Amino acid sequence: MSIDVNNESGTEVDEQAILDIARYALARMRIHPLSELSVIVVDADAMEQLHIQWMDLPGPTDVMSFPMDELRPPSEDDDEPPQGLLGDIVLCPEVAEQQGKDAPTQHSMDEELQLLTVHGVLHLLGYDHEEPDEKAEMFGLQAAIVDGWRAEKGMTGPSPAPTVS
Repeated sequence: MSIDVNNESGTEVDEQAILDIARYALARMRIHPLSELSVIVVDADAMEQLHIQWMDLPGPTDVMSFPMDELRPPSEDDDEPPQGLLGDIVLCPEVAEQQGKDAPTQHSMDEELQLLTVHGVLHLLGYDHEEPDEKAEMFGLQAAIVDGWRAEKGMTGPSPAPTVS
């Protein structure tokens, strides 16, 4: 799996954890090991510009996903998943830090960025949360991936509650 993490935000973030949880999520979703993903960490001003340009919404947001080859998790019947370019995930640590503080189970900016990375991966794979049934499926899968990764890393305590909308 080729995953690039590029921190352009000026904020110190745990890039290794972002890389690790992205790799874990993609493996768990059975994405071809030669597929490529880019994660970019930007400041609030850059995220606001992207949010306006692509969503026509004001202010910075927490995470944005830009799919490339529209890869999807393979079905149980598929012998081998296709490989390709997954796309880009853009994260904003300033928004993540505030969301972590405001969450029912307060958590760190890095924990929120890990959650947002998984959220972004799922968006790249075609998951969405516009409808209640889609939201239940996506957020359930997101929690399972984060919990699985945390368990594998020997992390204790409750996983961050979903704060993305």
